[in-house]
Amino acid sequence: MKVSVDEDKCCGAGSCVLAAPDVFDQRDEDGVVVLLNAEPPAELHDAVREAADVCPAAAITLRTAP
Repeated sequence: MKVSVDEDKCCGAGSCVLAAPDVFDQRDEDGVVVLLNAEPPAELHDAVREAADVCPAAAITLRTAP
């Protein structure tokens, strides 16, 4: 799995951080998402999918790694 984020779309809700704190964080100054791991291990895939699903701004994109 490959994860990407669109910082311009991010509204700073923090839902991704709650769902997958090992993969996402937020900038202190404005709450915009910070991607900590663009290729998370398999054991985090469910949490990352949840984070993408609950993102109110649809700022998280998931792709299957080749």
